[in-house]
Amino acid sequence: MTLTMTPTITAFEQSPDGGKGLARDMRVRWALEEVGQPYNVRLVSFSEMKQPAHRALHPFGQIPTYESGDLALFESGAIVFHIAQGHTRLLPDDANSRARAITWMFAALNTMEPPIVDWGITTLLERDQAWYEQRLRVVEGHTRNRLLELSSHLGDADWLDGAFSAGDLMMVSVLLRLKNSDMLFDYPNLSTYVARAEARPAFKRAFAAQLAVFTGKQPN
Repeated sequence: MTLTMTPTITAFEQSPDGGKGLARDMRVRWALEEVGQPYNVRLVSFSEMKQPAHRALHPFGQIPTYESGDLALFESGAIVFHIAQGHTRLLPDDANSRARAITWMFAALNTMEPPIVDWGITTLLERDQAWYEQRLRVVEGHTRNRLLELSSHLGDADWLDGAFSAGDLMMVSVLLRLKNSDMLFDYPNLSTYVARAEARPAFKRAFAAQLAVFTGKQPN
């Protein structure tokens, strides 16, 4: 499968992450950059995201969405998988390696992301609650358990399973939520893993494009 039309994705008009690359359109931008696919971006406001026109693309009123011809997709993982198909830069030709890369995409979204997001919500929105400290210990414990397991698997390898794949793209996108926390620094190989991914030219282009939305300055 080769993408022939120029797709259009949606992104926040005013991203709550302040241009730090955490909004989920970053994953889609990065995948498109990795495969060398030009794309258009339609910015949507928070109110527009809840309107019927956008809900026709994303039933839950979120971003990103992806449109190409008569195909409309939502959910960042599904969009990245669609982009990755037919591109060995993101999914290997070898059947077993391909299956493992897809497995790591699922692991990033289903195993790693939930406790990390839970930790983030707790630290940002629940500090004033009487039970905050107790809950923080629980969610941080769950997150650290997952990080330890991931760190143990990665070891001293550059990527999760041989060459860089869509599995790494999704995993790093999730881990970026911990980039400025002490938690990630406690696992040096994971910190290095994230930095290695951030050094990829495709990541840099995607990050610059998303940051330009926040700053109002077009990337060079």
